[in-house]
Amino acid sequence: MSIKGRIFGTVVGAAGLAAAAGAVGIARQSRVIGNRAAGESVELGALHSPARVVVAADGTDLHVEIDEPEDFGGRPATEDDLTVVFVHGYSLNLDCWHFQRAAYRGQIRTVFFDQRSHGRSARSADDHCTIEQLGSDLRRVIEDTVPGRCVVVGHSMGGMSVVSLAEQHPELFGDTVVGAALIATTAGGLDAGRILFPMLPLGLGGRFVGRAVRTLDRGHLLVDVARKWGRAVGDVVTDRYAFGTDEVPAALVEFVYSMLNSTPFSVVADFYPAFATLDKFEHLEPLGRVPTSIICGTEDKITSVAHSRKLHSRIPGSSLLECEGAGHMVLLERHKEVTAELDDLISLAQGQEEAR
Repeated sequence: MSIKGRIFGTVVGAAGLAAAAGAVGIARQSRVIGNRAAGESVELGALHSPARVVVAADGTDLHVEIDEPEDFGGRPATEDDLTVVFVHGYSLNLDCWHFQRAAYRGQIRTVFFDQRSHGRSARSADDHCTIEQLGSDLRRVIEDTVPGRCVVVGHSMGGMSVVSLAEQHPELFGDTVVGAALIATTAGGLDAGRILFPMLPLGLGGRFVGRAVRTLDRGHLLVDVARKWGRAVGDVVTDRYAFGTDEVPAALVEFVYSMLNSTPFSVVADFYPAFATLDKFEHLEPLGRVPTSIICGTEDKITSVAHSRKLHSRIPGSSLLECEGAGHMVLLERHKEVTAELDDLISLAQGQEEAR
């Protein structure tokens, strides 16, 4: 069950609304519909393509994978075709897009990458573990992997990367970036301690989180051991904070926990200050130039639904999908609803492309 608000406002007055309406009509003729059940028959985390490396501006190697439609039964992509770039969240990796990746294979060109210090990407210097750097990284990935135009889809910290891209490179929006999705994310005002609960040993949290992170980071190797010892507790904490209900399959809980647990605590600590100081609500204007979808779960305990509603109110013309009862990992917990929303976004972006 979902509550879906679709209010496409104007960016530059009546002319903008007319253009958007025309684009919708064209989009209906060229609609991409993902195979929403495809990922259910594939082992979680098993979907991969040949690896390639994109080198960030500071020399950090980023692990990237591209699903070309022709490799999965589709027609060869051209420079005029749209690419969808997926950006994962904090302490996760590109595998978190399992269901969306399965849904779009063979239908549209997709790019997945591990953010710096995560997954298979190289470790970053701690002073480069910032949201600003992540926005720069995203730009480099787009430059190296997108031959034409793209839609960017970010979850949690990945959504912050998209917002950072908009702040640093507004000129890309409406030209190279023709659509965006912000999933379970925010542009500021975050209670940073809440995002750490699943990553801390034995559920440590509360108002002492900032001090605890700095202290634990000095003994991060012991923390990593403690996290493994506390696996049973970790599963419970992950279930409670990542998902919205107790009805989520155990395999999904274990899948998320395995991604969180594979991220060294030193990486967790490196990025923590970036969340505590995030304040980018004044830099959302570029997202109002393109179709933007905001997606969240109403029971998100990490980035509450209020954050998504605020993003929706600050981005003219954006759509808002609230998945009733879902949590922070809404992209897994309600993957069919999320993919359906992305279908609409991609089709609208394609329609605008054809209207050019």
